Amino acid sequence: MPHALVVDNNPERLTQTSEIFRTHDFSVESVSDTEQARDIILSARPEVLLINLDGEDVSSRARLLTFLAHSNVADVTQIFLMSSAPSYVQAAEGMRVGARDIFVYPSQLNRLAAALQQYKQEISCENSRDKTVHQSGRGLLIGESPPMEHLYKTLRKVAPADISVFLSGESGTGKDLVARTIHALSPRSHCPFVAVNCGAIAPDLAESELFGHVKGAFTGAASAHNGLFKQAEGGTLFLDEVAEMKQDLQVKLLRVLESQTFQPVGAERSQSCDVRIIASSNRDLKEAIQEGLLRQDLYYRAAQFSLEVPPLRARGEDVVRLAKAFLYEQCEITKIKKEFSYEVLDVFRIYGWPGNVRELRNVVIRSFLLAGNEISVDDLPDNFISEQPIGTDYLRLPVGRTLDDVERNIIIATLRYHNGNKTIAAKELGISLKTLYNRLKEYDM
Repeated sequence: MPHALVVDNNPERLTQTSEIFRTHDFSVESVSDTEQARDIILSARPEVLLINLDGEDVSSRARLLTFLAHSNVADVTQIFLMSSAPSYVQAAEGMRVGARDIFVYPSQLNRLAAALQQYKQEISCENSRDKTVHQSGRGLLIGESPPMEHLYKTLRKVAPADISVFLSGESGTGKDLVARTIHALSPRSHCPFVAVNCGAIAPDLAESELFGHVKGAFTGAASAHNGLFKQAEGGTLFLDEVAEMKQDLQVKLLRVLESQTFQPVGAERSQSCDVRIIASSNRDLKEAIQEGLLRQDLYYRAAQFSLEVPPLRARGEDVVRLAKAFLYEQCEITKIKKEFSYEVLDVFRIYGWPGNVRELRNVVIRSFLLAGNEISVDDLPDNFISEQPIGTDYLRLPVGRTLDDVERNIIIATLRYHNGNKTIAAKELGISLKTLYNRLKEYDM
């Protein structure tokens, strides 16, 4: 049962909104004091947080929102805001803290209920995927291209070994899913997997966030707080974008990795920890070390095994497999069936995907919302058409494609240029019509 925290200084509203959560099978904790709410957020990490912005105590709510904006709470908690008359300022605050939505009270309580139902469906989909991790041996990853098959083979060897792993790769390639897969395929899978974006940790909260603090360690520390190392005890701690961490914190992190002990802020004694570390960075590691962004000694300690996650442009037909998986996910969540047109899949194959898998997922979600029963080229962002000319006599391909992928895209572009006429396309490609049909079958086109 997911846990929710409702923050509201009006008893009637508090009771009303809390009941909506209970109706949707959430365990609910409700508070009126924002300082108490902060302590609960840090200690309990609720799956959903609802904050009502109405009331006279503007300063305390502002402090809570500032705390949310400078922490990584939104990475693990769905944040919702509520107001009787939302303003542009409140909407901007919502974006700043990573809020999923803002509701008008009381007219949009039905939208809150619908949002909770959608969240439950998303969790259900995630749990369903988790059940297939060990069956597939591929974890949460999707793809059958040679680079991914090589990655799976490596993961199956690395995951059982209790060593630290450093993941490198471009932004959006799915390093977080690779980390989760390593954890899921490891003997630590029954223990917590805890992830943190090191670049998003506020400097004044960083040490407390990682190592925890005792009651009274600093102003505002009304209660003790277990840091991420304690929360991940027995399991895996994923340090995403570790090169964005401040140098002084990198030094303290190195000590923890070497000694397997840490000291909470304000504590007199150190505590032992049993945590597997997986770190990642989207930077060029040699440059990051040379520029002083990443300590060399920390890298060598965290990279007992280093692994590069391939970019989407190097994964060939995986782009179609991933697009269909993301589309299916949206269909399951909304209970609305939609399909891609063949033209859209062709564009997906040709496009360079500078934002990698993350960009693909965002494009699919955006197109799903705009499209009717079939997602067409007109539903795609404009840059897809402007960056990859369609129906012209030339083809642009990004560096990093395999020869098979290049051939596939040339065939696609030639067929499209000749409006699907296979006889003319085969002649222009310099191959027989039979060979063209064989290639189409081979590439599953």
